[in-house]
Amino acid sequence: MNAQWVETMARARTIRHQLHHRPEVAWAEHATAATVRAELDAIGIDWRACADTGTVARIAPAARGRRVALRADLDAMPITETTGLSYASATPGVMHACGHDGHTAVLLAAARWLHLHETELPGPVILLFQPAEEGGHGARGMIDDGALDDVDVVFGWHNWPGLPAGRALCPDGPVMSANGTFQVTLHGRGGHASQPEATSDPVLAAAAVTVALQQIVARRTAPHDAVVVAVTSLTAESAATVTPGEATLAGSVRAADDATRSRVFAQITAVAEGTAVAHGVRAEVITTARYGATVNHPGAAAEYRDRLTAVLGEEWSAGAAVPVLASEDFSYYLREVPGAFALLGSGTEAPLHSGDYDFDDELLDPATRLLVGLAGAPTPPQRNR
Repeated sequence: MNAQWVETMARARTIRHQLHHRPEVAWAEHATAATVRAELDAIGIDWRACADTGTVARIAPAARGRRVALRADLDAMPITETTGLSYASATPGVMHACGHDGHTAVLLAAARWLHLHETELPGPVILLFQPAEEGGHGARGMIDDGALDDVDVVFGWHNWPGLPAGRALCPDGPVMSANGTFQVTLHGRGGHASQPEATSDPVLAAAAVTVALQQIVARRTAPHDAVVVAVTSLTAESAATVTPGEATLAGSVRAADDATRSRVFAQITAVAEGTAVAHGVRAEVITTARYGATVNHPGAAAEYRDRLTAVLGEEWSAGAAVPVLASEDFSYYLREVPGAFALLGSGTEAPLHSGDYDFDDELLDPATRLLVGLAGAPTPPQRNR
């Protein structure tokens, strides 16, 4: 295999472990940004800060062909790491539990290889090192700061432990779902537990609302529609002998598209308010749209699938149902310009967002090949192909 490629992959692994050891949460990725920018300087690629801790870099800016953007996310999560790895997080309560350390290392590897082959590129390549993907709407911040100016097409990816290694998902249309949250506060009348007739019990009402909300998926949604309504917390603080005056439940919504999410939000409000009235309390409902559905453009997705075949072989398609019900702020980019997003299977057993998760270093090579291929650069032959 090409010695420069081997060196690029070794460097990617080193950077990935460094980033994993020093994780930073959304909008606080200052050391991570410094690592990215120092590596770009060492390679010899011009860059500018974007959306504070984000970075935009350009390769072959004067080339006349299509302008391709490639994106990686930078942020870690407020989760305590339990892997016991030699490069495990040194920051208490923060870890790279979603693999953004690997995504960043891959884009830096692609940057190094693309710079080596800059004169062979058919058009400019724009590298997007994005902060705050984990709920911080970092993609929106990058767009507002001009990250997509003069971009013709954008590509991204995410490692996916739920798929076998060597398999991937990259459909036309939705690949990841829209998400949102809801909060229902039940306002009742508190009192002594020995006199239930003198109270309007918000705890009982909250329990009834929790059960009733499950009927939105079970009885108000077609079986083939991808929808999740999950109540994830219920709070009604009080003493053991006191009925409180208020109870609050909250949860998450996932839907295949933005319109379905809006319909589900309306159903949550109607069900919560109606159930509350039946229990003699009042419901205050707040629904919040978070990320829209990540919807691939057919032309870009077809191009991505061609590259997946070239890198992973003919049998790469996972054949899994789409969209998956996780969400991605890459959706913001795809609302602005054509592009596509893929999920690449990994060999890890631990799921994303768990304390014992670690990015699979075996993905560094194929993921880098995918990105540089989408940018139009050559790659060395693969072993065992």
